[in-house]
Amino acid sequence: MTSLSPLLKQATPVVVDHALGSWIYGTDGNEYLDFTTGIGVASTGHCHPRVVAAAQEQCGKIIHAQNTTVMHQPLLELTEKLGEKLPTGLDSVFYANSGAEAVEASLRLARMATGRPNIVTFQGGFHGRTVAAASLTSAGTRFSAGFAPLMAGVHMAPFPYAYRYGWDVETAVEFALQELDYLLATRTAPNDTAAFIIEPALGDGGYLPTPPRFLEGLRERANEHGILLIIDEVQAGVGRTGKFWGHQHSAATPDILITAKGIASGFPISAIAASTELMSKGWPGSQGGTYGGNAVSAAAGVATLAVVEDESLVENSRLRGEQLQAGLKDLATRFPAIGDVRGLGLMQGIEFSTADRTPDAVTAAALQQETTAHGLLTLTCGPHGNVVRLIPALVATSEEITLGLERFEAALSAVSERSLSRT
Repeated sequence: MTSLSPLLKQATPVVVDHALGSWIYGTDGNEYLDFTTGIGVASTGHCHPRVVAAAQEQCGKIIHAQNTTVMHQPLLELTEKLGEKLPTGLDSVFYANSGAEAVEASLRLARMATGRPNIVTFQGGFHGRTVAAASLTSAGTRFSAGFAPLMAGVHMAPFPYAYRYGWDVETAVEFALQELDYLLATRTAPNDTAAFIIEPALGDGGYLPTPPRFLEGLRERANEHGILLIIDEVQAGVGRTGKFWGHQHSAATPDILITAKGIASGFPISAIAASTELMSKGWPGSQGGTYGGNAVSAAAGVATLAVVEDESLVENSRLRGEQLQAGLKDLATRFPAIGDVRGLGLMQGIEFSTADRTPDAVTAAALQQETTAHGLLTLTCGPHGNVVRLIPALVATSEEITLGLERFEAALSAVSERSLSRT
């Protein structure tokens, strides 16, 4: 009997029958409040009626129209609607299927446009599992181990992870910027450096918001040295952080922006955006792909952007994120295993550690399993696996956030009681 690869490890035992909004209904007859949303993909919730209708209608017209052979209307409309949200000057878009593909397209463009070989990435970043994207990734060794050699020309600088260092954010930012300057002086000369690439909030690396001053420091150095700033908005974009783009919490702007995940509510599509001038510096034939910009995915993307706008989901993400973080910080005052609570909008991380800040992956893993038993789906992340991440849909209501916090607390209490009983 054929089965799925044994390397695929399911985070929960749930088998889905159907889903709607913030809820997944299992074949076991149970209802689960979904605070994973397919790792931030189901931005408008599961099966939003307008997204479903757009996809169904498009399926009756054309499913696959390879866009370098024949153009299709949904892609043109998506480009127009996405352009209304892109930072000023980013007026050219290339579409792919996944975040990793978009990351690789951004690297190719940066190297071609600058004629420089090197890329600077930051500790804890996650940019994908394909060879080039994995070469940039340090959210955990599992993403890059076992298939060396990786892509050459990658240099890694510290991320301002204040909790890990035991510093305040300002001290961590100053340290990280100084270390970046040292890297440029010792390992990759500025005129050999094509780009910096960074997430506005680390995803798999631990749900750490990138401090605004750090992003702004990268922008200043990029301007000074003719280096491109690539901002990977795959997980943080499309309202996830309470701004449409995660980098908008700072004054920094990207030269290349990467988007995927929440842009089409679950349909596979990704994109990079840059200025026409920059995009034109790519070599002929360097962009393409059979499935990129699929017509059904593009139609779902158009509907998703309309729902995000019409239902004020960016503002809802901000408000519900504040509610969620306040509740989590209250729990942190009562459960000493919680070392840190951080996040932006509906992208919240809870780091578990011992009294001396040693990562406590055992408690995080136990809690992630226990929340499922209490009808709440969660995930872990971070290089040590000691961060529980909460990723509700942007349509989550105040009542659902309250319920999620209640179930999270109940699971946390159960795990804490078991831990105490063993001591």
